[in-house]
Amino acid sequence: MSHDDFEIEPIKGLPAQLPEGEEILWQGSPNWWALARESLLLDWVALYFVALFVWRTLAAAGDMPLAQAAAGATFFLVMGAVVCLLLIAMALANAKASVYTVTTRRVAMRIGAAVTINLSLPYTRIGNANLHLRKSGIGSIAFEMIGNHKISYILCWPHVRPWRISRTEPALRCIPEAAKVAKIITEAAETRVAEPKLTRVTDDDPLAAE
Repeated sequence: MSHDDFEIEPIKGLPAQLPEGEEILWQGSPNWWALARESLLLDWVALYFVALFVWRTLAAAGDMPLAQAAAGATFFLVMGAVVCLLLIAMALANAKASVYTVTTRRVAMRIGAAVTINLSLPYTRIGNANLHLRKSGIGSIAFEMIGNHKISYILCWPHVRPWRISRTEPALRCIPEAAKVAKIITEAAETRVAEPKLTRVTDDDPLAAE
């Protein structure tokens, strides 16, 4: 019997129903291959083990035939393959478990393969959004938050801007059509911030007599 850990969600990617007047503008998830290469440094890890293989082969080639030296160094290639497969599995799990949602009022993030975390980033608390775009169209959008916040870099990784540890910047990582999503967020944020704020006026308030 199959089991969906998120089947109790009232709306995919969200822990509760949307308030009245709020609408979903976009939903998506990270591209797992881009996540593995960009966030988990898959390319660099693979290159590291290949470099170890070459170094060990050349070091042993002075005492034995090159083919024999290479055969003896294949241990590093095997280890590298195992590590790379683990990184790919991590990227797949993170991509499958993560849902990014852009609404008319906020950016919501359901993230975490092992421990599920729900982040709600109202546009009124976002100071700036930074787009990192690749030629493929896949990119990441990181959010600089206003005021004090307690967003854990470790718990949210890899859905954060790299190395911004003291002031964690949550990010939509490795999403397709990132420029299009960034435009949607920009327009929604501008509309939301420009909305008038209504306050209750009492009878003894000077404005009530005007």
